[in-house]
Amino acid sequence: MLTRTIEPAFYDTDALGHVNNTRLPAWFELARNDLFRLFTPDLDPAKWRLIMARMEIDYRAELHYGHDIEVRTYLSRLGNSSFTVTQEAHQKGELTNLGHTVLVHFDHQTKKAVPIEGELREALMEHLHEPEIA
Repeated sequence: MLTRTIEPAFYDTDALGHVNNTRLPAWFELARNDLFRLFTPDLDPAKWRLIMARMEIDYRAELHYGHDIEVRTYLSRLGNSSFTVTQEAHQKGELTNLGHTVLVHFDHQTKKAVPIEGELREALMEHLHEPEIA
């Protein structure tokens, strides 16, 4: 499991006084960088080997300014050419958000999915966990 700490900025808040819901997709993407590096070590967009097929986020509790957010990232499914990344946002020990993103190993020139094989598959399997949260 990969973890990343996010410190919310004041501008992340909205008129209701909590972190705006639009921040979570950006923070979850940032926290996926360690997985992205398995496919594109230098994160060079010209060499990018992934596409996003689906993203969903469950908003279970409000996030607040002034308290760090821990984002936990792991794979909950590893298929032939796609995989599901599950991410949990925790603040003050409470699960506040749960996200699932399906990514596809992809060849942008041929516009086709590419099998996940060899060392890449082994590296991804190290991050494969059963979701602990329903």
